[in-house]
Amino acid sequence: VEGWGNSVRSATTAFVAHAPRPVVDAHQLFTPWSQGGRLGDMPPCPFCEIATGTSSAWMVAATPAAVAFLDRAPLFKGHVLVVPRPHIVTLSDLAPDLLPGYFELVQRVSDAMPAALDAHGTFVAINNTVSQSVAHLHTHVVPRRRKDGLRGFFWPRQRYASDDEAMAFASALRAGAAVAVIAE
Repeated sequence: VEGWGNSVRSATTAFVAHAPRPVVDAHQLFTPWSQGGRLGDMPPCPFCEIATGTSSAWMVAATPAAVAFLDRAPLFKGHVLVVPRPHIVTLSDLAPDLLPGYFELVQRVSDAMPAALDAHGTFVAINNTVSQSVAHLHTHVVPRRRKDGLRGFFWPRQRYASDDEAMAFASALRAGAAVAVIAE
């Protein structure tokens, strides 16, 4: 994209940078399994499985509206994904009545992170279709520290040394957010 608002075209899609509404049906960009169904041997949505408890994750918090868990390949340790419980692909698909519950959990995780992880602040972001590795809406809440080396939009990922290390980060965030992981 050469400038803001320029149209970009490829063989599969066209979009306008920073358009208020997508000009392309984002659902067509993802595989059928990402839309909640099963087709052949395609796996179900991994975030739906985490939200329903059929797949494990390092849980940070859960509310009736959303779940928060550690990213398996974090930018920095303590990087959390907040996911709405229903299968929703993009922010544009999130119904207005679901916004308060969803973003309340995003805000609580972001507010808790600096004290819980001795961070200076947070970076909060949503990839909408482009760079959205899982076709289920998710908000990244990343701990930030001054001079942490994160620049631009090329972000090398890390790994937790062990499940115990990941659980320690999740526990610290749970305590700081004062949000319990609720049972289904």
